[in-house]
Amino acid sequence: MDNASPDTPDGFAIKTSALTRRFGNLTAADSIELNIPYGEIYGLLGANGAGKSTLIKMLTTLLSPTSGSAEVGGYDISKSPGEVRRRIGYVSQLVSADGALTGYENLRLSGKLYGLPPKVRSERIANALEFMGLADASSRLVRTYSGGMIRRLELAQAMLHRPAILFLDEPTIGLDPVARRLVWDRLLSLRHDYGMTVLITTHDMEEAETLSDELAIMHTGRISVVGKPAELRASLGAELGRDATMDDVFVHYAGGLIHESGSFSEVAQTRRTARRLG
Repeated sequence: MDNASPDTPDGFAIKTSALTRRFGNLTAADSIELNIPYGEIYGLLGANGAGKSTLIKMLTTLLSPTSGSAEVGGYDISKSPGEVRRRIGYVSQLVSADGALTGYENLRLSGKLYGLPPKVRSERIANALEFMGLADASSRLVRTYSGGMIRRLELAQAMLHRPAILFLDEPTIGLDPVARRLVWDRLLSLRHDYGMTVLITTHDMEEAETLSDELAIMHTGRISVVGKPAELRASLGAELGRDATMDDVFVHYAGGLIHESGSFSEVAQTRRTARRLG
């Protein structure tokens, strides 16, 4: 992997220490402590407003912390933001692919933005299209793609520069079950074939349990619990006196319902994304 991270004694892809972000009197992320090993798919769960987006914006250098620190890919997010950006990929909820371009053209544009030399760029585009199952559709305009194909194209764009760490914000929102499973398969392959670390946010408890080696649940800006999905279910089940589901785990630790309404802008954004992904 081109953007392999420097050797570190603890081997953590993401490491935070008392990471905090305040907006006036509001503490959106409160003394976050996370240690995410290389090569894991790590789930970040929480109701709307729990602080997930703020945390990801800090880890991807889009937002400066108020206090505390974090290392991503072995580099400090405040002291070496450029080095951090070289080692990460990011796929947001909003559709980022250009529907007026073909799949190949979207990837070529991404490769140029990443500064990949022409020969390397061509090889990686071909590999990415094959890996994501889009080779036969590469010459089609993206506006003719299904929602699942668009998501796979966006994953292909994000992996062109071989990031050590991939951030995914609700990657399967609005997708039908078949398309969702295809995206899951590609994410599991990214970890297996490329050794990529993936941090994923989701409100889909089946997705969280299927993909996550480990997960953290946030509530009002803090980390409520960290653990492996099966262990969290077993622990809560012992407390409840019955088998616990991931829905039970979420409600117990996130302090609310799985589908909380959120603000008007959050609901509008989610519906726009779901509609565009078809």
